[in-house]
Amino acid sequence: MPQLGAQSAASGLFLAQSMSTIPLTTTGAELLRQELQRLKTADRPSAIAAIAEARTHEIETKLANAQVIDPKVVDADGRCVFGATVDLEESKGGESVTYQIVGEDEADIKKGKVSVGSPIARALIGKYAGDEVEVQTPGGVRKYEILEVRYE
Repeated sequence: MPQLGAQSAASGLFLAQSMSTIPLTTTGAELLRQELQRLKTADRPSAIAAIAEARTHEIETKLANAQVIDPKVVDADGRCVFGATVDLEESKGGESVTYQIVGEDEADIKKGKVSVGSPIARALIGKYAGDEVEVQTPGGVRKYEILEVRYE
């Protein structure tokens, strides 16, 4: 059986190692350790602080531009509007759901809060109890009857 030359053996070793490990010299490994330490101790805290500062400005801007609406004082004569809580019944299967139409930042489907820009809210806006709405969902069109509109 022929023996592999030194270069061929080294290439084979490198290929085998490159599949599961990364070859580094001691100098290269030490440089990576130093960079990792710098990133963790110096760069990460300053990046976190910068993100927190940007988030603060974003929230301040949203509050400064907000039009705060108290659903309890809305006078919409039974119409679905921003802030309204709407009881629905799906035409197929009769499943009942309740949603409140809220701002984008407040939306949480698990808590029954849907964004005013969502397909369901867009279908409901302007409608009354007794009306039927169709909502385009990823699973197809769903039809709902509006059972009640509340302002709470």
